[in-house]
Amino acid sequence: MEYLYQLLTLSGIVLLACISPGPDFVAVTSNALNDRRSGVFVGLGIACAVVVWAALAILGFGLLIKELFWLYEAIRLAGAAYLIYLGTRMLIASFKARNGEPRVDDVPRIGALQAWRQGFLVGITNPKTATFFATLFVTVLPVGAPTWVYVSVVALVGLITAGWLGLLATFFSVGRVRSIYARVSRVVDAVMGAALVGLGIRLASSR
Repeated sequence: MEYLYQLLTLSGIVLLACISPGPDFVAVTSNALNDRRSGVFVGLGIACAVVVWAALAILGFGLLIKELFWLYEAIRLAGAAYLIYLGTRMLIASFKARNGEPRVDDVPRIGALQAWRQGFLVGITNPKTATFFATLFVTVLPVGAPTWVYVSVVALVGLITAGWLGLLATFFSVGRVRSIYARVSRVVDAVMGAALVGLGIRLASSR
């Protein structure tokens, strides 16, 4: 196929971007340790947000957001505030828990819609995703590519993101992993909470 090389190249870059640790990783794994379904739906929410950003980049909005300083800053600060909010909640919960608690089976499970919404908010409030795709598409995709190529690109982005995050959720919800987590839940929650706060601060201070 004429555009196969570009699609494979783009898929590889997107996969590497997904594997790189960040807010997506922490959001999915922290939920999957308590409940696989929650982790999966957080991942699906993030994947949906990534699809939105990819589609906007295809339409040219990614470069527009990069040029509109006030819009980029508003999205960036909203994303930073949300990450800090999630991290603070995890830190507070870890400090309130007694030694050896909470047990995994006793942790309240959030609903599928709530988990999806949490993931979507984590993904959609990261304007760097928009500029990443805008730059990537301009660099990799040839000018004047047919419509099916752009549709395929957006579909690949969504499938790769959902697939990788789904694998993460599945792994971190395995019984053995969860049993280890049950013994060190306070430490893990504190570390993940601090990671989210740190990522939020980094996002807020970055340009």
